[in-house]
Amino acid sequence: MKHSGIILALLIALSAVSCKTEYDILLESNDFDAKYAAAFDYYNKWKFNKAAQLFESLSFLAGGTERDDTVQFYWGLSNYMDRDYYTAQSNLERFVANFPRSPFTEYASFLRLDCLYRSTLRYELDQTPTYTCMTAINQFLIDYPQTEKRGNCELMLDDLEERLDKKALENAKLYYKMEDYKASRVAFRNILKDDADNRYREDILYYTAMSSYHFAALSVPDKQKERFLVFVDDYLNFIEEYEESDYRKELDALYRKVRKNNETSDTVTPVI
Repeated sequence: MKHSGIILALLIALSAVSCKTEYDILLESNDFDAKYAAAFDYYNKWKFNKAAQLFESLSFLAGGTERDDTVQFYWGLSNYMDRDYYTAQSNLERFVANFPRSPFTEYASFLRLDCLYRSTLRYELDQTPTYTCMTAINQFLIDYPQTEKRGNCELMLDDLEERLDKKALENAKLYYKMEDYKASRVAFRNILKDDADNRYREDILYYTAMSSYHFAALSVPDKQKERFLVFVDDYLNFIEEYEESDYRKELDALYRKVRKNNETSDTVTPVI
């Protein structure tokens, strides 16, 4: 019985070994050259997950050798091609820090940017990743002023800046939707105070004028005249910049109403 138990254990062990694939055996081996060649073979066949695992395994063997940077770079690149952007970003960031003079460094830096860009969120959500990515892109353009990827970087920056502009607009509109018109006018004006080139400038100036109008219209009678003068200023500022705006008709109607009422009384019938 004792011998039969030993034999059974050996059979189970042999069965386990026989179930291992050639890839599994290679992954566990210390044959650097065989593993290195296989890693590139898998990569070239678009089997990026397997390539990444082999390059990761090789990273422990390649340390200090002339192929160290190649292994580390292709480990991160395989992650990237496998769409594992979180791991790729981490590996590429480490690669850039460890091999600043490698011929792969510029491309690795760009791929890291792309990973950061893919981790950014819609404008409604937290924009911390957006700021992180924009900082990294600007630093990349400083480090590589002649890069062929400048166009890609500028497209990413444009998209990220648009999200921040949109978020600023929508945040201010929350006050407007809550009918807190005094706060909404302050919020809209602060957007342009901080960023005069916000791409939603026309909308912001429109809502600034609308906020001042509604705030005046809802005020007590003895405050209306003074506050409608603020609306007039906002209206004139708007039409000076956007004479042909689609908002013009609406604002013109309010302006005419304000002038007409000011000529006949000290109050204005509100249009809410």
